[in-house]
Amino acid sequence: MDLQQLRERIDALDDQLLNILNERMELVKSVGDLKRSSNSIIYRPEREKQILDRLEKRNTGLLTRPAIDAIFFEIFAVSRNLELPERISYLGPEGSFTHQAAESRFGGMSEYLVLPTIHSVFESVETGRARFGVVPIENNQEGIVVETADFLREKELTIVAEVLLPIHFTFASQSDSLRDIKRIYSKDIAFRQCGKFIGEYLEELGIELISVDSTSKAAKLAAQEPDAAAICSSISARLFGVPILFDNIEDNDQNRTRFLILSKNIVNQKSDDDKTTLIVNLPNTNRPGVLYEFLKEFNDRGINLTKIESRPLRGESAFRFWFLVEFIGHINDAPVQEIMQKYGSSHIKWLGSYVRVS
Repeated sequence: MDLQQLRERIDALDDQLLNILNERMELVKSVGDLKRSSNSIIYRPEREKQILDRLEKRNTGLLTRPAIDAIFFEIFAVSRNLELPERISYLGPEGSFTHQAAESRFGGMSEYLVLPTIHSVFESVETGRARFGVVPIENNQEGIVVETADFLREKELTIVAEVLLPIHFTFASQSDSLRDIKRIYSKDIAFRQCGKFIGEYLEELGIELISVDSTSKAAKLAAQEPDAAAICSSISARLFGVPILFDNIEDNDQNRTRFLILSKNIVNQKSDDDKTTLIVNLPNTNRPGVLYEFLKEFNDRGINLTKIESRPLRGESAFRFWFLVEFIGHINDAPVQEIMQKYGSSHIKWLGSYVRVS
């Protein structure tokens, strides 16, 4: 085929795709009507995982699993908005990595609340101003986000899903030449995580590094100043229309941030690969071996613990701590229920069981 014939074939396939998607949305609309009549939950991450796993097994073409996920997460997001439009809050500003995490699950069509603090995201979900909230919980280079952990203990919200986002930084500027750049804006953590690039490409040029509140603000400033640049996310560079000169400039290409999707009173059904998060206040923490005994309960039942983080109990004069605990499994698993019943709700707070993202 020549180029024109190939384009005509692509156009024909696009027409078929449009018809098939519209047919799918008609079925989705019917599902939404049934869910509304029974007051059922619209967002079901475990059902989405089943669909994606099934498609991966059937796939015999060029699409990779990440490509399938990206395409169908957007389809899922459009479908949910047809079933029941929902508002999602996230830790801003617009163009942040949290924004990127939110859109990766809820798509570009959803209604978003861009909020200035983690506390305001929790509060928006708690008060019903947003159905879901998206906040960072940990970075594999910098550790846990303590504010998120503390509010998980203090607020009555449920974790319904997690998002694992690769963190890539770009170097964006309106200037075509590095020698014309006088200032680089970014967040202090981004400067640290892009130290090699700065040392190899920029240090000898004597460019001033200016720390700002967010990489989104850095991109906004670079858009306004022709002799400035930003180290920022690709989404914020696109948002403010700043050309990207270099991509993936971070020191570590394994940099990942994990985000949580929060809601109220949602219990996910079991999937074939779940994770559970708990808040644990152990009794008699001054007694030797009390933490060991608790952890041994998981080991004896073959439950794989993946995280334990200690945080101080606020308002206590003594040095006492509570624990954020995560493990592979669902709250309704029989071995997990044995532990829950042994320690009771006064010592263990269940935060959510949700599809594990590896």
